[in-house]
Amino acid sequence: MSKTVTPYQNEQATKKEQVADMFNNISKTYDFLNHFMSLGIDIIWRKIAINELKVNQPKLILDVATGTGDFAFEALSILKPDKIIGVDISRGMLDIADQKIAKRGLGDQFEVKLGDSEKLPFEADMFDAVTVAYGVRNFENLETGLADIHRVLKPGGKVVVLEFSKPKVFPVKQLYKFYFNYVTPGIGKLFSKDARAYSYLPESVEAFPDGATFTGLMDKAGFKNTKNRPLAFGICSIYTGVK
Repeated sequence: MSKTVTPYQNEQATKKEQVADMFNNISKTYDFLNHFMSLGIDIIWRKIAINELKVNQPKLILDVATGTGDFAFEALSILKPDKIIGVDISRGMLDIADQKIAKRGLGDQFEVKLGDSEKLPFEADMFDAVTVAYGVRNFENLETGLADIHRVLKPGGKVVVLEFSKPKVFPVKQLYKFYFNYVTPGIGKLFSKDARAYSYLPESVEAFPDGATFTGLMDKAGFKNTKNRPLAFGICSIYTGVK
């Protein structure tokens, strides 16, 4: 397993507590910076990931590390489930999600809860599908988080994980590293009150066990038919598995 990378390296707080603090700090600028720094490509990647569930037609979906809710809103639009429940450890991010839900009048279809991704506040065998977009690399204990996602899925239910990965092809690898290590922190420092959050991003991606290593962890958690689908020369990957 890769070493643990935390947002604030000199603090004594756990990774979980630091991640919650970090997202609370950047919640107001998160959506803007997310779209700005990815040039809007993150929206396309979300759609591709959500379409992995189209054939399954899930009625009840859990969106883990839901943040401000963008992935769940897209899933509502594409999949038309009866309901999505989003869970996140950052109250600041969920406050933004709640504002969006109220503004769009979607309270009956989408609700968010404060909760720990490794101790999900739900019964076993409850959800038709579970999604996680750009959240698993922030788990304090990845294996525990995957095992709990497996627990709350119904038998036959599907998990879809969208996460940054490390491209290996020249010159994408070199350009990606330059952008992530130098441009991203610079933009984050300019627009966000928490510059450290945008240095943590490339560090957490670098430390994340992507590709076959991650599908191996999914297998260990009990998932079947695990697959890894790289996007954009491996900048991002979609992982799927079935309970």
